[in-house]
Amino acid sequence: MAEGQIRQSLSGFYDIYSEGKMYRTRARGNFRKRKITPLVGDRVKFDSSSPKEGYILEILPRDNALTRPPVANIDQGVVVTAVAAPEFSTNLLDRQLIALEVSHIAPVIYFTKTDLIDDDRYQTFETLAAGYRKIGYPVCLTREPFASTGLDQLRDTLAGKETVIMGQTGAGKSTLLNHLSPELTLATGEISTALNRGRHTTRKVSLMPVANGLVADTPGFSSYDTLTIDYRELGQYFPEFLNVASECRFRGCVHVNEPGCAVKDRLAAGEFMQSRYDNYLQLLTLLKNQKPIYNKKK
Repeated sequence: MAEGQIRQSLSGFYDIYSEGKMYRTRARGNFRKRKITPLVGDRVKFDSSSPKEGYILEILPRDNALTRPPVANIDQGVVVTAVAAPEFSTNLLDRQLIALEVSHIAPVIYFTKTDLIDDDRYQTFETLAAGYRKIGYPVCLTREPFASTGLDQLRDTLAGKETVIMGQTGAGKSTLLNHLSPELTLATGEISTALNRGRHTTRKVSLMPVANGLVADTPGFSSYDTLTIDYRELGQYFPEFLNVASECRFRGCVHVNEPGCAVKDRLAAGEFMQSRYDNYLQLLTLLKNQKPIYNKKK
């Protein structure tokens, strides 16, 4: 029995990296019965008679995991966000940040397609980026989306860590990785203007050596699954709200109608981003109205 890390998942096969070699394996049959799904990034114990034939025997405890994209044991997530084509949405960006916060994965924001907008629109994103930096999120925004300054900043961020590159379909994830490591030659796709969403171009999930770290390039998507957290917990995943929540008059304040709310006071004073609060209210309403999902036996 050996130990290694799943580096790639494709059609039921799992490629495991162990002691400088790669082994192609399948999951044990009882994994399906126990509803256990190996994820890229998992540390596992496996048995292999040859580099092309083996079985995963055990998945070691995970530090964290995402279901969309399906990866585990990730240090940070780079949210690749297009400023145009597809149309930019603060709501989608905040949902992605929350998904990372819930999984205790450090977010990084990288804006792409800045060459498609005029200077006035770019200034709007400068202001937006400043707002996210104030919260504490690392943000990369340059007038040319793949300028050396931005790429060098990202290379420093990736070094020595395991990172997931995530974002809306068509945002430029594969293009970004190709600029970081041209030898990858990842497939890229054009945007469908009729549907305002990209064609899926990534066919597998894998961890690849990039910029002295490991990076997961994952299939794109146009939206996130519904959050399953309790609505009263949502404020914990907005760092700026969490930092001042102790100053609210009432314990358990959800920052909507309560008097003496420190979050609303900061918002009124212009210290918090209005778009963040608006998205918070929208998500709060969705979570409050969300019906519980029960597992049904077929």
